[in-house]
Amino acid sequence: MGLILDLSAQIGSLKLANPLMAASGCYGYGVEYADAVDLRSLGAVVSKGLFLKPREGHPPERIVETPSGMLNAIGLQGIGVHRYIAEKLPELRRLGATNVINICGSTLDEYVELARILSDAEGVHALELNISCPNIKEGGITFGCSLHGTFDVVKAVKKVTNLPVIPKLTPNVTDVASIAKAAEDAGADAVSLVNTFLAMAIDVDTRRPKLSNIVGGLSGPAIRPIAVRMVYECRRAVKIPVIGMGGIATATDALEFMIAGATAVQVGTANFVDPFIWTKLIDGMQDYMTRHRMSRLADLVGTIDTSTQEKQWVSS
Repeated sequence: MGLILDLSAQIGSLKLANPLMAASGCYGYGVEYADAVDLRSLGAVVSKGLFLKPREGHPPERIVETPSGMLNAIGLQGIGVHRYIAEKLPELRRLGATNVINICGSTLDEYVELARILSDAEGVHALELNISCPNIKEGGITFGCSLHGTFDVVKAVKKVTNLPVIPKLTPNVTDVASIAKAAEDAGADAVSLVNTFLAMAIDVDTRRPKLSNIVGGLSGPAIRPIAVRMVYECRRAVKIPVIGMGGIATATDALEFMIAGATAVQVGTANFVDPFIWTKLIDGMQDYMTRHRMSRLADLVGTIDTSTQEKQWVSS
């Protein structure tokens, strides 16, 4: 009899069939990919960010390719929470998707109201708090760059929902682990990281910024080693699950995050390159488990061995 492979992941009260989640902003609302991917095969779909009201976002240009990455300043364009519940959620329920809703606010009250509305909607399985978008000028990242701001928004949302609450952390701080600890202290069920890095690109002929917003968020393989380091640091600082993301394009990339301490991972930019990436990621994970005689993928989380490096550091 062959080895039985268990790829499940536990995020608070939410059990995922596997640790692979479609990252917010890179997968629409999920229904857009339904003809290409069986959404039930994903651990979860994280929605495009939702405000209370529809939002236009920034004017073009909004996306620029960079070496091993992508720079975006979409500005959190979206249909708003009420249209999402009316137009997208019924189809996602029919498709059997596990839905994590990314919510955005300009004020604390907006996050709370969004959480209250979505907690009453059938088919919502968790809330991801976007407190880290680097390319909008109001709200959001203001909370995520502050220990007190992070604590306050998580605490307020936890009071109005029984859904798992997952603040999405910004890498644009000096100590992301302390932000993760503040989220944990406020009652977060998990943290997800990293959001994009604040960056810019300039057209040298016109000497103008390539993005209409001047700056935007850098994603893709270029940021992966930094994201892995930040996941490792947060895993050491908190006991709640860490969801890792940043430049994942292969099963090896995803496994690296898990060894560093991620219970689950989100895949974003790679979806634009290969919409069929999910089957390849699952196959690669299963192959790894078979080669290493591993029945539970969750046993891999946080298994990084730094003993040799620590001994060398002490002796030097």
